[in-house]
Amino acid sequence: MTGDLPHLLLAWGIQATGVLSPGPGVALILGVAMAEGRRPALLTCLGIGAGALLLAVLTALGLAGLLAGTREAMIAVRWIGAAYLAWLAIGAFRKAAAPAAPVAARPVARRTPLRRIVGGFVFQIGNPKAILFWLAVAAVGGLDTVSPAALLIFLAGAFAISAGGHGLWALILSSGPARAVYARARRGIEATLGFVFALTAIRLATTKV
Repeated sequence: MTGDLPHLLLAWGIQATGVLSPGPGVALILGVAMAEGRRPALLTCLGIGAGALLLAVLTALGLAGLLAGTREAMIAVRWIGAAYLAWLAIGAFRKAAAPAAPVAARPVARRTPLRRIVGGFVFQIGNPKAILFWLAVAAVGGLDTVSPAALLIFLAGAFAISAGGHGLWALILSSGPARAVYARARRGIEATLGFVFALTAIRLATTKV
């Protein structure tokens, strides 16, 4: 088990770098936190963590490398991710175009907890940034040499890093000062999120496999 520790730390380090650096996942959490508050944002983070767990399982089984070498599978993942990002972009642009309303009169379209979790899960398994980082883990993490017990520890840690790291973003972005900034600059923030999602979708859809 001790000999497996360097491999686990390397894999977790690569994953943590992806989680803590801003990207499409942080943009998604920002949109949810600003529009609906802390609890929906944290539920989204649970879904993102579950998606990361699935990607970690695929990586541990060696399927991530197999997927990377299969052109048809990569094309399917690419287009599913691009379609979901485009849908998020449309939603952000619609929020940006909506007229401001008094807080008391502003309807908030809240999703059920399950839908928030599922939304985060679907987003993560199609998130191009997350996929690239997990392919890096598959390439240099050395997980094919660790013991089954160490592999289970790795999977638990992968979920904790993703859910916890994104949860930290959710706590920051759903704070009072952050929401006050959103209230003053809602249209600009939503438009920026829309552009981030749209550009990521276009880049994902046009990337050569």
